[in-house]
Amino acid sequence: MRLLHIVAGFFLFFELPIPIYWLMIHPFNAFWKTRVRAAFWFAGLSAWIVGGALLWIFRRSLLAVNRPPVIAIVAGFALLGVEIYLFLRVERELGSRRLVGHAELTGTGEMQTGGLYAHVRHPRYSGMFAAVVGAALLCGTRLLWIVLAAWWFFALLAIRMEERELAARFGAPYAAYRKRVPAFLPFRLHT
Repeated sequence: MRLLHIVAGFFLFFELPIPIYWLMIHPFNAFWKTRVRAAFWFAGLSAWIVGGALLWIFRRSLLAVNRPPVIAIVAGFALLGVEIYLFLRVERELGSRRLVGHAELTGTGEMQTGGLYAHVRHPRYSGMFAAVVGAALLCGTRLLWIVLAAWWFFALLAIRMEERELAARFGAPYAAYRKRVPAFLPFRLHT
């Protein structure tokens, strides 16, 4: 069980602060434009220090004591594998600077529509969602699932802000891309 806690804790520590980070960047984009380095330090340290501290303080309430069913463990590791694959692909396709928001803050960079981005607009967020569900399947308590439901709301809010920023920066080409390519899965759930 300890190994499951370590694996789940690692992914939760890595993923849960991401919406907090972006909610500190996107709404204040104009302020941060002349303070790009400060934005990364402030938002990054704030999100991961607070997120990590909260995860550590509440770990006994968030991570289950009992071993989950084998199917949950297999599904959890499969989802974590999806996250690792998507993260590595996105990092390779975008580069580290764009991955952390350099293009948003500087207003530079071109619109990415190839590779994974030809199939989904937000493959990095798809991986993030897969990782938190995978971690919860490995050893999540009912409280962790409730926390993740609230977290999901903030993640979608951050993504909505990012979509607005991309639409403002790229205009009609982004609007056409948004109509053509689904957000998170390589298919549309509705017709």
